[in-house]
Amino acid sequence: MARLLIVDDEKNIRRNLATFFESLSHDVSAVDSGTDALKLLNDKTFDLVLTDFRMAEMTGLDLLRDIKKRYPETLVILMTAYATVESAVAAMKAGAYDYVTKPFTLEQIQHTVERALQMQGLRAENRALRNTIEEAPMLESKSPAMMRLLETARQAAVSDATILLTGESGTGKNMLARQMHRWSPRRDQPFVVVNCTTLSEELLESELFGHMRGSFTGAVKDKPGRLEAADRGTAFLDEIADLSARLQTKFLRFVQEQQFERVGGEQTIRVDTRIIAATNRDLEAEVGARHFREDLFYRLNVITLRMPALRERREDILPLAEWLLSAASMRNQRPALKLSQGASAALMRYRWPGNVRELRNAIERAAVLTRGEEIAPDDLPDSLFRDASEAIARIPHSASLEEVEREHIGRVLGESATLEEAAEVLGINVTTLWRKRRRYGIE
Repeated sequence: MARLLIVDDEKNIRRNLATFFESLSHDVSAVDSGTDALKLLNDKTFDLVLTDFRMAEMTGLDLLRDIKKRYPETLVILMTAYATVESAVAAMKAGAYDYVTKPFTLEQIQHTVERALQMQGLRAENRALRNTIEEAPMLESKSPAMMRLLETARQAAVSDATILLTGESGTGKNMLARQMHRWSPRRDQPFVVVNCTTLSEELLESELFGHMRGSFTGAVKDKPGRLEAADRGTAFLDEIADLSARLQTKFLRFVQEQQFERVGGEQTIRVDTRIIAATNRDLEAEVGARHFREDLFYRLNVITLRMPALRERREDILPLAEWLLSAASMRNQRPALKLSQGASAALMRYRWPGNVRELRNAIERAAVLTRGEEIAPDDLPDSLFRDASEAIARIPHSASLEEVEREHIGRVLGESATLEEAAEVLGINVTTLWRKRRRYGIE
């Protein structure tokens, strides 16, 4: 089943196409203008838009350009009774999947739509495969803390226990959730993601539990929710702390009983959906502040896994950076790039408040902007050098060279997990660092 949006100012065409595609079990919405189409696209994701070329307020070509700018993954097929070579070329250049001429039979348009959806499905499979390949090394680690976490996660994955993932933003909680699904007996069933921060309370309730036709403005037909879509699979709720008090109550019942009613519905729906939830907040503190239900917290807190911040697994920074650089080089059609000694030192000195996500962005930027075959410090974002600049700025101008060296060595040691790691950051051997630490009396 796909989500289709039909846009045509001719009522009969709009109605016939909607009825036909609904009979094929697609989720269909239909509007009479490009303006209304864009409003609907703001609230709902569609796989494909089937739009007329000539319309009063906004042409199909203008709508196409707007869709491709805002929703590049959505396919668009243009329909017209006034076909010309110029309009066809303009449509394809603007990113249309296809361009069909009226009159056409329902079988002809069905064939075109099915071909488009099949191609989109292949693209989605390729993206999923690429993500699987790209994400795997992100969870490899030389850090003892991370290795213990992964061992526990692999054990927990084979159960049906509810999992709570905690840790700072950008540490890779979503990647771990997806990997746990792959490790689980549910691996061949759906893995569904719900981001609790991106939708209003009403839309999030509908996204989670589904809704019945007429239950609110815009609910033009029955719609299953994401928990229902994940039946026999896994639902990953990202930033669970952002659920409103009312939705916490409704979700608590689901976690306890694995059943719910759609918005506006009376029929109780029962599913077998495994829950993995994630948050970057301290949920116990949220409970203490009465922002999060205590009973829901204990239901979610069956197995809690804390993703360590990147600065807590510093031995992983350079291996991760090198792997990300290799992937970014291929993605941006660059020759094999490598990190210079200066760039490596800068990556190791930085504290990475944005964690793995920030490291990925820094490496991607460097891979795109570097003019050579080696990443230099100048290719990295300025923010990586701000901490060091601010630390130097705090040292009095009257300080001696020895005082500056002592301050810098003390800071690097404080940010490093081992003496070996600190020595690597400072660019000296461990024996030299040990002597300097003893000389300056640094504990």
